[in-house]
Amino acid sequence: MGTVSTKFNKAGDEEARQADGEADGLRKAAHLDICIDEQQFDVEGGSSGFEGIQFLHRALPEVAEPDVRTESEFLGHSVRLPFFISSMTGGSDHGYNLNKELARAAQACGVPVGMGSIRIIFRKPEVIEHFQLKRYAPDVPVFANIGGVQLIEMDHEVLYEGVKRLEVQGIAVHLNPGQELFQPEGDRDFRGIAAATARFAEGSPVPVLVKETGFGIDPISARMLLESGAQYIDVAGAGGTNWVQVERHRLSGAAGAAADEFRSWGIATAPLLAALRALGVPGERLLASGGVRNGLDICKALALGAHSVGLALPFIRAVHAGGYEGVTELIGRYEKVLRSAMVLTGCVTLGELSTATLLTSSSFREQRDALVAAARVAE
Repeated sequence: MGTVSTKFNKAGDEEARQADGEADGLRKAAHLDICIDEQQFDVEGGSSGFEGIQFLHRALPEVAEPDVRTESEFLGHSVRLPFFISSMTGGSDHGYNLNKELARAAQACGVPVGMGSIRIIFRKPEVIEHFQLKRYAPDVPVFANIGGVQLIEMDHEVLYEGVKRLEVQGIAVHLNPGQELFQPEGDRDFRGIAAATARFAEGSPVPVLVKETGFGIDPISARMLLESGAQYIDVAGAGGTNWVQVERHRLSGAAGAAADEFRSWGIATAPLLAALRALGVPGERLLASGGVRNGLDICKALALGAHSVGLALPFIRAVHAGGYEGVTELIGRYEKVLRSAMVLTGCVTLGELSTATLLTSSSFREQRDALVAAARVAE
Protein backbone atom coordinates (compact mmCIF):
# COMPACT_ATOMS: atom_id res chain seq x y z
CA MET A 1 0.00 0.00 0.00
CA GLY A 2 1.43 3.39 -0.96
CA THR A 3 1.52 6.32 1.43
CA VAL A 4 1.22 10.01 0.58
CA SER A 5 1.73 12.55 3.34
CA THR A 6 1.19 16.30 3.63
CA LYS A 7 1.87 18.89 6.33
CA PHE A 8 -0.82 21.16 7.75
CA ASN A 9 -0.53 24.29 9.87
CA LYS A 10 -3.37 26.15 11.60
CA ALA A 11 -3.09 29.70 12.94
CA GLY A 12 -5.03 32.94 12.83
CA ASP A 13 -2.79 35.49 11.13
CA GLU A 14 -2.19 36.24 7.45
CA GLU A 15 0.99 34.20 7.30
CA ALA A 16 -0.89 31.21 8.68
CA ARG A 17 -3.72 31.74 6.17
CA GLN A 18 -1.18 31.48 3.36
CA ALA A 19 0.32 28.41 5.01
CA ASP A 20 -3.15 26.85 5.22
CA GLY A 21 -3.62 27.59 1.52
CA GLU A 22 -0.34 25.91 0.68
CA ALA A 23 -1.33 22.91 2.79
CA ASP A 24 -4.69 22.72 1.02
CA GLY A 25 -2.92 22.66 -2.32
CA LEU A 26 -0.54 19.93 -1.20
CA ARG A 27 -3.42 17.86 0.14
CA LYS A 28 -5.41 18.29 -3.08
CA ALA A 29 -2.38 17.23 -5.10
CA ALA A 30 -1.93 14.16 -2.88
CA HIS A 31 -5.61 13.22 -3.24
CA LEU A 32 -5.34 13.52 -7.01
CA ASP A 33 -2.22 11.35 -7.17
CA ILE A 34 -3.90 8.69 -5.06
CA CYS A 35 -7.07 8.63 -7.17
CA ILE A 36 -5.25 8.49 -10.49
CA ASP A 37 -2.78 5.71 -9.69
CA GLU A 38 -5.08 2.69 -9.53
CA GLN A 39 -2.13 0.29 -9.64
CA GLN A 40 -0.61 1.56 -6.40
CA PHE A 41 -3.67 2.91 -4.59
CA ASP A 42 -6.97 1.07 -4.17
CA VAL A 43 -9.65 3.70 -3.49
CA GLU A 44 -12.86 1.95 -4.49
CA GLY A 45 -14.85 -0.26 -2.16
CA GLY A 46 -18.20 -1.97 -1.82
CA SER A 47 -20.89 -2.27 -4.46
CA SER A 48 -23.00 0.42 -6.12
CA GLY A 49 -25.80 -2.12 -6.63
CA PHE A 50 -26.14 -1.61 -10.38
CA GLU A 51 -25.15 -5.24 -10.96
CA GLY A 52 -28.50 -6.21 -9.39
CA ILE A 53 -30.46 -4.67 -12.26
CA GLN A 54 -31.05 -5.67 -15.86
CA PHE A 55 -33.22 -4.10 -18.54
CA LEU A 56 -35.95 -6.15 -20.17
CA HIS A 57 -34.69 -6.54 -23.73
CA ARG A 58 -37.22 -5.79 -26.46
CA ALA A 59 -36.74 -7.99 -29.54
CA LEU A 60 -39.29 -5.84 -31.39
CA PRO A 61 -38.49 -2.36 -30.13
CA GLU A 62 -40.37 -0.55 -32.95
CA VAL A 63 -37.96 2.37 -32.55
CA ALA A 64 -35.70 4.08 -35.10
CA GLU A 65 -32.31 5.02 -33.63
CA PRO A 66 -32.19 8.46 -35.31
CA ASP A 67 -35.42 9.34 -33.49
CA VAL A 68 -33.87 8.82 -30.05
CA ARG A 69 -33.65 12.07 -28.07
CA THR A 70 -31.11 12.44 -25.27
CA GLU A 71 -31.42 16.18 -24.65
CA SER A 72 -31.99 17.22 -21.05
CA GLU A 73 -32.03 20.27 -18.79
CA PHE A 74 -29.54 21.04 -16.05
CA LEU A 75 -29.42 24.13 -13.84
CA GLY A 76 -31.88 25.83 -16.17
CA HIS A 77 -29.84 25.18 -19.31
CA SER A 78 -30.35 22.76 -22.17
CA VAL A 79 -27.68 20.05 -22.44
CA ARG A 80 -27.13 17.39 -25.06
CA LEU A 81 -26.75 14.39 -22.73
CA PRO A 82 -28.19 13.47 -19.29
CA PHE A 83 -24.88 13.03 -17.51
CA PHE A 84 -22.15 15.31 -16.20
CA ILE A 85 -18.50 15.45 -15.19
CA SER A 86 -18.76 15.52 -11.42
CA SER A 87 -16.61 17.45 -8.96
CA MET A 88 -13.23 15.92 -8.20
CA THR A 89 -10.22 18.18 -7.85
CA GLY A 90 -8.79 21.69 -7.84
CA GLY A 91 -6.21 23.88 -6.17
CA SER A 92 -3.01 22.33 -7.55
CA ASP A 93 -1.23 22.96 -10.85
CA HIS A 94 -1.87 19.40 -12.02
CA GLY A 95 -5.52 19.66 -10.97
CA TYR A 96 -5.91 22.91 -12.89
CA ASN A 97 -4.50 21.41 -16.08
CA LEU A 98 -6.80 18.41 -15.81
CA ASN A 99 -9.86 20.57 -15.03
CA LYS A 100 -9.12 22.77 -18.03
CA GLU A 101 -9.12 19.75 -20.33
CA LEU A 102 -12.28 18.39 -18.69
CA ALA A 103 -14.01 21.71 -19.27
CA ARG A 104 -12.94 21.80 -22.91
CA ALA A 105 -14.28 18.28 -23.41
CA ALA A 106 -17.54 19.18 -21.66
CA GLN A 107 -17.96 22.12 -24.02
CA ALA A 108 -17.29 19.99 -27.09
CA CYS A 109 -19.69 17.24 -26.01
CA GLY A 110 -22.46 19.36 -24.52
CA VAL A 111 -22.36 18.11 -20.92
CA PRO A 112 -22.15 20.00 -17.59
CA VAL A 113 -18.93 20.04 -15.59
CA GLY A 114 -18.18 20.53 -11.90
CA MET A 115 -15.02 21.52 -10.06
CA GLY A 116 -13.37 20.65 -6.77
CA SER A 117 -13.85 22.60 -3.55
CA ILE A 118 -13.30 26.35 -3.95
CA ARG A 119 -12.40 26.85 -0.27
CA ILE A 120 -8.75 27.19 -1.22
CA ILE A 121 -9.37 30.41 -3.19
CA PHE A 122 -10.32 32.19 0.05
CA ARG A 123 -7.07 31.06 1.67
CA LYS A 124 -4.87 31.32 -1.40
CA PRO A 125 -6.53 33.86 -3.76
CA GLU A 126 -3.86 33.53 -6.45
CA VAL A 127 -5.22 30.10 -7.44
CA ILE A 128 -8.65 31.46 -8.47
CA GLU A 129 -7.53 31.00 -12.08
CA HIS A 130 -7.61 27.26 -11.47
CA PHE A 131 -11.36 27.49 -10.96
CA GLN A 132 -12.28 29.92 -13.75
CA LEU A 133 -13.43 27.15 -16.07
CA LYS A 134 -16.27 29.03 -17.71
CA ARG A 135 -13.93 30.45 -20.34
CA TYR A 136 -13.29 26.88 -21.52
CA ALA A 137 -16.93 25.80 -21.33
CA PRO A 138 -19.00 28.88 -22.24
CA ASP A 139 -22.05 27.02 -23.54
CA VAL A 140 -22.62 24.35 -20.87
CA PRO A 141 -23.42 24.61 -17.17
CA VAL A 142 -20.40 24.83 -14.88
CA PHE A 143 -20.83 24.46 -11.13
CA ALA A 144 -18.60 25.27 -8.20
CA ASN A 145 -18.24 23.26 -5.00
CA ILE A 146 -17.89 24.05 -1.29
CA GLY A 147 -17.99 21.91 1.85
CA GLY A 148 -21.00 21.91 4.15
CA VAL A 149 -18.81 22.73 7.16
CA GLN A 150 -17.54 25.84 5.37
CA LEU A 151 -21.11 27.17 5.26
CA ILE A 152 -20.90 27.42 9.05
CA GLU A 153 -17.38 28.84 9.18
CA MET A 154 -17.49 31.36 6.32
CA ASP A 155 -19.42 34.55 5.60
CA HIS A 156 -22.03 33.64 3.00
CA GLU A 157 -21.70 37.01 1.29
CA VAL A 158 -18.02 36.28 0.69
CA LEU A 159 -18.96 32.93 -0.80
CA TYR A 160 -21.62 34.52 -3.02
CA GLU A 161 -19.07 37.01 -4.32
CA GLY A 162 -16.68 34.17 -5.13
CA VAL A 163 -19.43 32.35 -7.00
CA LYS A 164 -20.14 35.46 -9.06
CA ARG A 165 -16.46 35.90 -9.91
CA LEU A 166 -16.31 32.33 -11.16
CA GLU A 167 -19.36 32.93 -13.42
CA VAL A 168 -20.79 29.51 -12.62
CA GLN A 169 -24.38 28.36 -13.09
CA GLY A 170 -24.65 26.52 -9.78
CA ILE A 171 -22.81 25.53 -6.63
CA ALA A 172 -22.61 22.08 -5.05
CA VAL A 173 -22.45 21.79 -1.28
CA HIS A 174 -20.60 18.60 -0.47
CA LEU A 175 -21.21 16.54 2.65
CA ASN A 176 -18.18 14.46 3.59
CA PRO A 177 -18.17 13.66 7.32
CA GLY A 178 -16.67 10.23 6.67
CA GLN A 179 -13.65 11.65 4.89
CA GLU A 180 -13.19 14.47 7.40
CA LEU A 181 -13.07 12.05 10.33
CA PHE A 182 -10.11 10.23 8.78
CA GLN A 183 -8.33 13.30 7.45
CA PRO A 184 -5.62 14.28 9.94
CA GLU A 185 -6.40 17.97 9.38
CA GLY A 186 -10.14 17.39 8.91
CA ASP A 187 -13.22 18.71 10.70
CA ARG A 188 -14.77 16.90 13.64
CA ASP A 189 -17.89 18.99 14.39
CA PHE A 190 -20.81 18.60 11.97
CA ARG A 191 -23.50 20.37 13.98
CA GLY A 192 -25.52 23.05 12.21
CA ILE A 193 -24.78 22.07 8.60
CA ALA A 194 -28.46 21.54 7.71
CA ALA A 195 -29.48 24.99 8.96
CA ALA A 196 -26.45 26.66 7.36
CA THR A 197 -27.23 24.99 4.03
CA ALA A 198 -30.80 26.27 4.15
CA ARG A 199 -29.60 29.83 4.84
CA PHE A 200 -27.02 29.59 2.09
CA ALA A 201 -29.55 28.30 -0.46
CA GLU A 202 -31.97 31.09 0.42
CA GLY A 203 -29.50 33.82 -0.50
CA SER A 204 -27.47 32.09 -3.20
CA PRO A 205 -27.25 33.90 -6.55
CA VAL A 206 -27.21 30.50 -8.32
CA PRO A 207 -29.04 27.19 -7.72
CA VAL A 208 -27.64 24.96 -4.99
CA LEU A 209 -26.93 21.24 -5.36
CA VAL A 210 -26.20 19.15 -2.29
CA LYS A 211 -24.10 16.04 -2.72
CA GLU A 212 -22.48 13.36 -0.63
CA THR A 213 -19.00 12.25 -1.58
CA GLY A 214 -19.46 8.51 -1.81
CA PHE A 215 -21.47 7.21 1.15
CA GLY A 216 -24.96 8.27 0.06
CA ILE A 217 -27.65 10.72 1.20
CA ASP A 218 -30.18 8.78 3.24
CA PRO A 219 -33.90 9.33 2.44
CA ILE A 220 -34.63 11.40 5.56
CA SER A 221 -31.72 13.76 4.87
CA ALA A 222 -32.68 13.92 1.19
CA ARG A 223 -36.15 15.17 1.98
CA MET A 224 -34.82 17.67 4.51
CA LEU A 225 -32.36 19.11 2.00
CA LEU A 226 -34.96 19.47 -0.75
CA GLU A 227 -37.34 21.18 1.66
CA SER A 228 -34.49 23.49 2.70
CA GLY A 229 -34.05 24.95 -0.77
CA ALA A 230 -31.64 22.68 -2.63
CA GLN A 231 -32.60 22.50 -6.29
CA TYR A 232 -30.98 19.06 -6.63
CA ILE A 233 -29.60 16.40 -4.37
CA ASP A 234 -26.88 14.12 -5.70
CA VAL A 235 -27.11 10.85 -3.77
CA ALA A 236 -23.43 10.03 -4.44
CA GLY A 237 -23.80 6.60 -2.93
CA ALA A 238 -21.35 3.84 -2.11
CA GLY A 239 -19.59 1.73 -4.70
CA GLY A 240 -17.26 4.29 -6.25
CA THR A 241 -14.44 6.38 -4.80
CA ASN A 242 -14.31 5.78 -1.06
CA TRP A 243 -12.74 8.88 0.44
CA VAL A 244 -11.95 7.16 3.72
CA GLN A 245 -9.80 4.80 1.67
CA VAL A 246 -8.21 7.77 -0.11
CA GLU A 247 -7.28 9.16 3.31
CA ARG A 248 -6.11 5.70 4.42
CA HIS A 249 -3.20 6.06 2.02
CA ARG A 250 -2.10 9.13 3.97
CA LEU A 251 -2.32 7.32 7.30
CA SER A 252 -0.34 4.65 9.13
CA GLY A 253 -0.65 2.46 12.20
CA ALA A 254 -3.94 2.27 14.08
CA ALA A 255 -5.48 5.18 12.16
CA GLY A 256 -4.88 3.42 8.85
CA ALA A 257 -6.24 0.13 10.20
CA ALA A 258 -9.36 1.91 11.49
CA ALA A 259 -9.91 3.50 8.07
CA ASP A 260 -9.66 0.12 6.40
CA GLU A 261 -12.69 -1.09 8.36
CA PHE A 262 -14.84 1.41 6.40
CA ARG A 263 -14.08 -0.06 2.99
CA SER A 264 -17.70 -1.16 2.52
CA TRP A 265 -19.35 1.69 4.40
CA GLY A 266 -22.30 3.59 2.96
CA ILE A 267 -25.59 3.19 1.11
CA ALA A 268 -25.31 1.61 -2.33
CA THR A 269 -26.31 4.02 -5.08
CA ALA A 270 -28.78 1.92 -7.09
CA PRO A 271 -31.09 0.70 -4.28
CA LEU A 272 -30.93 4.17 -2.75
CA LEU A 273 -32.26 5.67 -5.99
CA ALA A 274 -35.03 3.07 -6.07
CA ALA A 275 -35.95 3.80 -2.44
CA LEU A 276 -36.09 7.55 -3.02
CA ARG A 277 -38.41 7.00 -5.97
CA ALA A 278 -40.65 4.73 -3.88
CA LEU A 279 -40.80 7.42 -1.20
CA GLY A 280 -41.94 10.02 -3.72
CA VAL A 281 -38.81 12.14 -4.08
CA PRO A 282 -39.26 14.10 -7.34
CA GLY A 283 -37.04 12.65 -10.05
CA GLU A 284 -36.46 16.05 -11.63
CA ARG A 285 -34.55 17.05 -8.48
CA LEU A 286 -32.56 13.86 -8.12
CA LEU A 287 -29.00 13.36 -9.39
CA ALA A 288 -27.09 10.11 -9.24
CA SER A 289 -23.40 9.47 -8.77
CA GLY A 290 -21.31 6.99 -6.82
CA GLY A 291 -19.90 3.92 -8.52
CA VAL A 292 -21.25 4.80 -11.96
CA ARG A 293 -18.57 3.16 -14.04
CA ASN A 294 -19.94 2.64 -17.55
CA GLY A 295 -22.67 3.58 -19.98
CA LEU A 296 -25.12 0.95 -18.81
CA ASP A 297 -24.77 2.20 -15.22
CA ILE A 298 -25.80 5.62 -16.52
CA CYS A 299 -28.83 4.08 -18.24
CA LYS A 300 -29.82 2.15 -15.10
CA ALA A 301 -29.57 5.26 -12.93
CA LEU A 302 -31.82 7.15 -15.35
CA ALA A 303 -34.29 4.24 -15.37
CA LEU A 304 -34.33 4.34 -11.56
CA GLY A 305 -35.51 7.92 -11.69
CA ALA A 306 -32.40 10.12 -11.72
CA HIS A 307 -32.65 13.33 -13.71
CA SER A 308 -28.94 13.29 -14.57
CA VAL A 309 -25.95 11.12 -13.69
CA GLY A 310 -22.49 12.16 -12.52
CA LEU A 311 -19.11 10.49 -12.97
CA ALA A 312 -15.81 11.69 -11.53
CA LEU A 313 -13.12 9.01 -11.24
CA PRO A 314 -13.58 7.59 -14.79
CA PHE A 315 -13.19 11.08 -16.25
CA ILE A 316 -10.24 12.12 -14.10
CA ARG A 317 -8.41 8.93 -15.09
CA ALA A 318 -9.38 9.41 -18.74
CA VAL A 319 -8.08 12.97 -18.86
CA HIS A 320 -4.88 12.00 -17.07
CA ALA A 321 -4.24 9.18 -19.53
CA GLY A 322 -5.48 10.73 -22.76
CA GLY A 323 -6.15 14.42 -22.23
CA TYR A 324 -9.04 16.16 -23.95
CA GLU A 325 -9.31 13.40 -26.58
CA GLY A 326 -9.47 10.72 -23.91
CA VAL A 327 -12.46 12.42 -22.29
CA THR A 328 -14.35 13.11 -25.52
CA GLU A 329 -13.82 9.48 -26.56
CA LEU A 330 -15.22 8.26 -23.24
CA ILE A 331 -18.24 10.56 -23.49
CA GLY A 332 -18.81 9.29 -27.04
CA ARG A 333 -18.78 5.73 -25.75
CA TYR A 334 -21.31 6.55 -23.03
CA GLU A 335 -23.54 8.26 -25.57
CA LYS A 336 -23.41 5.24 -27.88
CA VAL A 337 -24.41 2.94 -25.01
CA LEU A 338 -27.23 5.26 -23.93
CA ARG A 339 -28.73 5.54 -27.40
CA SER A 340 -28.41 1.80 -28.00
CA ALA A 341 -29.99 0.88 -24.66
CA MET A 342 -32.88 3.23 -25.37
CA VAL A 343 -33.53 1.51 -28.69
CA LEU A 344 -33.25 -1.96 -27.15
CA THR A 345 -35.83 -1.05 -24.50
CA GLY A 346 -38.17 0.60 -26.99
CA CYS A 347 -37.59 4.13 -25.68
CA VAL A 348 -37.32 7.31 -27.72
CA THR A 349 -37.18 9.85 -24.89
CA LEU A 350 -35.53 9.98 -21.49
CA GLY A 351 -38.99 10.14 -19.95
CA GLU A 352 -39.78 6.77 -21.48
CA LEU A 353 -36.45 5.37 -20.25
CA SER A 354 -37.38 6.39 -16.70
CA THR A 355 -40.31 3.95 -16.88
CA ALA A 356 -38.52 1.11 -18.68
CA THR A 357 -39.03 -2.37 -17.27
CA LEU A 358 -36.23 -3.45 -14.95
CA LEU A 359 -35.44 -6.96 -13.76
CA THR A 360 -34.00 -6.80 -10.26
CA SER A 361 -32.28 -9.29 -7.99
CA SER A 362 -33.66 -10.30 -4.60
CA SER A 363 -30.67 -8.63 -2.92
CA PHE A 364 -31.43 -5.36 -4.71
CA ARG A 365 -35.09 -5.48 -3.67
CA GLU A 366 -34.17 -6.28 -0.08
CA GLN A 367 -31.86 -3.28 0.14
CA ARG A 368 -34.43 -0.97 -1.47
CA ASP A 369 -37.23 -2.17 0.79
CA ALA A 370 -35.07 -1.88 3.92
CA LEU A 371 -34.27 1.75 3.06
CA VAL A 372 -37.94 2.53 2.46
CA ALA A 373 -38.98 0.85 5.73
CA ALA A 374 -36.29 2.71 7.72
CA ALA A 375 -37.42 6.04 6.26
CA ARG A 376 -41.06 5.38 7.07
CA VAL A 377 -40.25 4.38 10.65
CA ALA A 378 -38.28 7.63 11.05
CA GLU A 379 -41.29 9.64 9.86
